[in-house]
Amino acid sequence: MTATVAPPASAVAAVKSKVRRGWTEHGLLFVAPFLLIYTIFLIWPTLLGFKMSMSSVNVAGTNDHFIGFANYAEAFADPRMWRSLWNTLVFTVLSTIPLVLLGLALALLAHHLRFMQWLWRLSFFGPFLLPSAVVSILWLQMIYPPEYGLINGTLGIDIVWLGDPSMAMWSVVLTTVWWTVGFNFLLYLAALQSIPQHLYEAASIDGADAWDKLRSITLPLLRRTTALIVVLQLVASLKVFDQIYLMTGGGPEDATRSIIEYAYDIGFTGYRTGYASAVSYILFVIIVIVSLVQLRLFRKREEAAS
Repeated sequence: MTATVAPPASAVAAVKSKVRRGWTEHGLLFVAPFLLIYTIFLIWPTLLGFKMSMSSVNVAGTNDHFIGFANYAEAFADPRMWRSLWNTLVFTVLSTIPLVLLGLALALLAHHLRFMQWLWRLSFFGPFLLPSAVVSILWLQMIYPPEYGLINGTLGIDIVWLGDPSMAMWSVVLTTVWWTVGFNFLLYLAALQSIPQHLYEAASIDGADAWDKLRSITLPLLRRTTALIVVLQLVASLKVFDQIYLMTGGGPEDATRSIIEYAYDIGFTGYRTGYASAVSYILFVIIVIVSLVQLRLFRKREEAAS
């Protein structure tokens, strides 16, 4: 019998290195188009925006002088910037909680209803497909008018929903929840459909009721989906602009002005593009910090649960 001679370790390492290098070269070739587009439309604008935030450039592109962190110093001393940031945080808290809880409730309802499921799913998800302009006009012209609006007329009350500083933010939040809850509903519904049915059957054999199944099976298995939805919702709420700009214009008395709308007003109405860029990058840093903290918290909870 002839003994098999193993190749030298150096030869094996050389072959593995060559294969790895070939995979790397082919991989870079395949991702090159994406990297090019990513660089042109995301990385380069990000770097250019940061450069603008450290200059005195205006909307016309003139007066472009490097001033360092002067725009950031001005922003931190600007009370209107802090008021806009506070409004954004208030909107984020008021909208994120019901959007997550209501999205889960609607998904559970649509998942367990056996009668005309397609109608429930279409009804819950349909508003999310509407453009922001259509939603804003709909609520401005039909829901919120004090004299003939649907809410005041149905309930027999007289509330100035968008003209009262104490009610304006709640009104925008209500519109936003109705409009965007369909996205969270769809994510939760897809996650519910992926839960193995035999888990519920085994729980039923053990005598578990509906609440026990929800608490011990459904919610734990939806933990990753909830983490994703919370992060996406926080980012979306911190970037709120469309519905506020169209419905209230930041008023009344700056009660609903978000930080993005403030940056928009500074850049395109006040013509201070450099200062508007600095305000935008302050929001960018806040979004990154909030997202990282939220992901870290969910990761710790998963580790503790496992």
